[in-house]
Amino acid sequence: MLQVVDNINITILVDNITDRLLPSLSFVKRPPMISNKKFTKPPIAEHGFSALVEISYTYKEKIFKKKFLFDTGVSKNGIIYNSEIFNINFKDIETIILSHGHFDHFSGLISVLKKTKNPIEIIAHTDVFLKRWIVFPDGRKARMDILDEKNIRKFGGIIIKNDGINYLPRPPLKINSNSNNNNKNKYRFDKKNKRILITGEIPRITNFEKGFPLQYKEGRDQNHLIADPLVKDDQAIVMILKNKGLVILTGCSHAGIINTVNYATKATGIKKIYAIIGGFHLSGGEEYDDYLPLTITELLRINPEYIIPCHCTGWKACNEIIRAMPQKYLQTSVGSTFCFY
Repeated sequence: MLQVVDNINITILVDNITDRLLPSLSFVKRPPMISNKKFTKPPIAEHGFSALVEISYTYKEKIFKKKFLFDTGVSKNGIIYNSEIFNINFKDIETIILSHGHFDHFSGLISVLKKTKNPIEIIAHTDVFLKRWIVFPDGRKARMDILDEKNIRKFGGIIIKNDGINYLPRPPLKINSNSNNNNKNKYRFDKKNKRILITGEIPRITNFEKGFPLQYKEGRDQNHLIADPLVKDDQAIVMILKNKGLVILTGCSHAGIINTVNYATKATGIKKIYAIIGGFHLSGGEEYDDYLPLTITELLRINPEYIIPCHCTGWKACNEIIRAMPQKYLQTSVGSTFCFY
């Protein structure tokens, strides 16, 4: 059973939006624009996503604080540039979670590994390593960047491939120098200290969330492309905030944001949603416009306390969310820390 956490801080390190004029709130800290009578260095926005997740909880009468990294952005150094501005130290990151295998969520991984205390575990679905293409209706196509397992290992990454539910934190690594089996400790965790649930593959239940229709995967070679719209590796992380409900963090929600939330409630047994934050992928074509009203209807039914659309949600969808749920919407921006307690 997933255990509660006392505090959750989620800092946006990579996102599509930066707005230095946003005011801080009691539970949202915005990076200062002025420090010591000088303008601070501005962060950069990119079409990608990365978030630092910090939790604190009480276990065996002691208070623990843990840090994890969810995705690493779209460029090699964008996440590094921003993290240096915000004084983020990657050496105290315990685990890296990849939401899925699209380059706008993993391209900064090697740069991050060079900054971490190695070795470090990376939790991902097996499909993140697929060779993928985008094929447009007019015939245009492009191969997507892929993750290089050998390179990840070279820089200290220990890949944990898991299609199902996983949990954090994990006990300290015990590395066997004579073993190359990165899945050796696949299910290793303290059953009484499960604080973050990683969903793994999310069941597709709704009849309107169609995944990513433009995605294809290579068969025997690049001339043999197979339609693969479901993006089965799409996963989210879920936490139970003490006395408040679930906090759900997504990368792109290719599984569908409603499927994701419904699965989180099923997996935890908790129906109350406190906050949903991350990419909802409601932008990119007419097919997303078609199911936007259904998504809004379901979000109103779910009735989260806060909703923070990021990255690939899209301006139109954000505007519809604001119109439907004005008191619940919070604006994302690179460097913002959302403090849930």
